[in-house]
Amino acid sequence: MARFLVLLYGVVCYLAFFATILYMIGFVGDLVVPKSVSSGAAGPVGQAIVINIALLLLFGIQHSVMARRSFKAWFTRVIPHGAERSTYVLASSLALIILFAFWQPLPGTLWQVEAGAGAAILWGIFAAGWVLVFLASFMINHFELFGLQQAFQYFRGKPAVQIPFKMPFLYRYVRHPLQLGFLLALWSTPNMTVSHLMFSVGLTVYILVGLAYEERDLLSFHGDKYRIYRQSVPKLIPFTKRGAQPSVTEEMAE
Repeated sequence: MARFLVLLYGVVCYLAFFATILYMIGFVGDLVVPKSVSSGAAGPVGQAIVINIALLLLFGIQHSVMARRSFKAWFTRVIPHGAERSTYVLASSLALIILFAFWQPLPGTLWQVEAGAGAAILWGIFAAGWVLVFLASFMINHFELFGLQQAFQYFRGKPAVQIPFKMPFLYRYVRHPLQLGFLLALWSTPNMTVSHLMFSVGLTVYILVGLAYEERDLLSFHGDKYRIYRQSVPKLIPFTKRGAQPSVTEEMAE
């Protein structure tokens, strides 16, 4: 029964994540959802900035602390190991929901492209960013990334599968295509308000800081394989390290 409950919990957490990420698309793009990054009447600017910074810090701290291996080692003494990733996913979803609910609009617009080729290009990059997020997650094991695989393995009474270091298609051009997708989606908008700017800057800073910690963990876990990969493949901007790709492939095959 306990194993089934962990599996059910994993499914619920995954569905919560999926609903949250869909809302985030609308929130960032000012599309469909009842409250978006730029909607609503602006209040006192100083108060709005303080609240928004607090919300960004809440998400950033939760997302970073719970992702650390030391926290995971402690946390799995409290909960079943099959539920650890699902709990992380659920906590991240809740932090995002709080951010969406209490985000404060700010007055002002930096640019606005209402129609024509410019708007179409910006919307196209916005859509491509979200497609890249999902494609990148499936290339490295989408269901493991969001906790379903761990919950299912626990339900079957089997240990969690250790994902070997691999370099599927997109990961041969940038080390972090998923985060690149988020950055494209955050910054490509026909209507860049001050509210949107603050949201994009805050999450961009978090992504860059978070990647530094993530790469440190990956280097510690994978050792020389990741060191060679990091030296050969650019972090976020494709094709900025030339001539190194064949050596990476050869090393990964060993």
